[in-house]
Amino acid sequence: MLTRFRDKKVDSDWLNTTFPCMMACPAQTNAGRYVSLIAERKFEEAYRYARDPNPMASICGRVCAHPCETACRRGAIDKPISIRALKRFLTERYGPESRHPLEPQRRAIQKVPYRVAIIGSGPVGLSAAHDLALMGYSVSIFEAAAVAGGMLCLGIPEYRLPRSVVEAQVREILDLGGITLKLNHAAGRDFTVSGLRREGFDAVVIAVGAHRSRDLSIPGIEMDGVLKGIDFLLNSNLGYRFSIGKRVVVIGGGNVAMDVARSAAREVIKQHAGGLPESVPSEENIAAVATHEMMDVSLSALRMGAREVNIVCLERRDEMPAALEEIEEAETEGIVMHAGFGPKQVLGRNGSVAGLQVIKTKWVFDSTGRFNPAFYDNSESVIDCDTVILAIGQTTKLDFLLPEDGVEVSPRGLIVADRQSLQTTAPGIFAGGDCVFGPRLIIDSVGDGKRIAIGIDQYLRGTKHPDPEIEVEVLERHQMSTGYMELARQAVPMLPIDRRTGVTEVEIGYDEEAAVAEASRCLRCWINTVFEGNDEDGSRCILCGGCVDVCPEDCLQLVPLSQIEFPDDTVEHVRNNVELYAVELDDVAAEELGVITGSAMLKDETKCIRCGLCAARCPVNVITMEAYHWVVKSPTGLIPPQSLFMREAVAK
Repeated sequence: MLTRFRDKKVDSDWLNTTFPCMMACPAQTNAGRYVSLIAERKFEEAYRYARDPNPMASICGRVCAHPCETACRRGAIDKPISIRALKRFLTERYGPESRHPLEPQRRAIQKVPYRVAIIGSGPVGLSAAHDLALMGYSVSIFEAAAVAGGMLCLGIPEYRLPRSVVEAQVREILDLGGITLKLNHAAGRDFTVSGLRREGFDAVVIAVGAHRSRDLSIPGIEMDGVLKGIDFLLNSNLGYRFSIGKRVVVIGGGNVAMDVARSAAREVIKQHAGGLPESVPSEENIAAVATHEMMDVSLSALRMGAREVNIVCLERRDEMPAALEEIEEAETEGIVMHAGFGPKQVLGRNGSVAGLQVIKTKWVFDSTGRFNPAFYDNSESVIDCDTVILAIGQTTKLDFLLPEDGVEVSPRGLIVADRQSLQTTAPGIFAGGDCVFGPRLIIDSVGDGKRIAIGIDQYLRGTKHPDPEIEVEVLERHQMSTGYMELARQAVPMLPIDRRTGVTEVEIGYDEEAAVAEASRCLRCWINTVFEGNDEDGSRCILCGGCVDVCPEDCLQLVPLSQIEFPDDTVEHVRNNVELYAVELDDVAAEELGVITGSAMLKDETKCIRCGLCAARCPVNVITMEAYHWVVKSPTGLIPPQSLFMREAVAK
């Protein structure tokens, strides 16, 4: 229940430590807010919180690497909240891929007389186009491939991200109006960056990703049967005809390697379903691969195929750079991990691959932390195979850039751009994503697109965007879900092994009851215990210690000031930020810290579980529970869900 609002400043460092899930999200999604709304079964409102800041919400609900979960404070207690899976639960109900999509609530979009060209329709390009369109810009997207989505379509296997979801998300963005998509238009072949400027585009965005596989220099790498990971995924996802052996070794330990290995297992099944030693892929099987159609395969063929795929990586099992869930899923499907081994040479027979000789890793990084693998002498062994796929990393392809474009490229082969605005060395030309930072997470690219949109708007309009604001909601009778600390993390349902064939989506997702149960575990870090007293009746702490006694996590302490040290830098910080500590210090000057006597209430924010018992126990109402809402004040056509909520609360 809402009682009042007040204008107050909040220290950003403090907010970062108390609200880590939102601060870890490059798109600044209020994860805690939509998770808690799921727990309250307010699914429609929850979807708006998940979708409005993130134009790729449906996609992120399936394949996001979820840095918010890594930062989740519940993870320090038992296991983090399954934030990504909960987002998928919402988008399957209300996203563009659902049966009843929920239209975003928008203000009228006022058109501006500027045109923006975007090269690439991946997460960066689509995110930038989305926000620019809402700001009133006319946007043209140039995509080299025959489909939109970039690596969302070309690099991520369909069993992880159905093409129908990507198509729906792209369609939703295009339906905003003011966006034109031009497929089969490649930079360097059909146009140049400087040529776009001459055509009248006021700004250009380079969002071409990293579509080239890194090479590996070992003997035998030139043999028939050696493929590059990105090329393999592109061919597979675009439906091109290709052949693959029955015994596959994937070199690499990242997420791409996991995708390649799991995709390879499916290709092995499709092309060698009969299980005969020298069987040749049938035209019917090849056609099924090319069109991504489902193909029924017997359980025995599935197991046979999966067992013939191996992964070789330099790192030990606990050091592998791939996400743990990706590794475990690959192992569940029968992929054999050879962790802690490096490739030494590809062995061949009559010019074709016959095996991979590996050598045991002594270390991957030297004492200075530099990548410098070392190996044990005489530790070689051979893995028999007829196909080797390299998945050791990705790099950019920027040969379309010309000297006249004025875009500087670093010695690492990446575009040089300002880290805030993402403007390149050429005025009016912006870049983001993999071509600037190297391979990164999808949600990072979404964040880049949003930053680029703001950068372009500030560049063309000449006005700075206002910083986000914090709206404070003071709660009465705050109460958490019954038994929320005893709730175990809900496993995300997965398709049984015997049904994981072809392009069938592996993850099933939560049903309503599981989603509510998982969301009920949230600590609601966007709500904080605040010791400020009641301005209306002038109440002050009476040092009764009741809050300390009732706290179940021992995160409160009543400590004499004589036992607290105030270093010079702390005193200086307080002196320079008086407005932030006026209540906490109760008119005590910075110079008096360490001099005056009395007591202080200390709170360990990292241990607080937001139970609200201290506020309920306080006899003089000094302790309140306050909710913090991060509101982005930007000139887009979207109405932030926080603002909607706050206006409705005031009206009530």
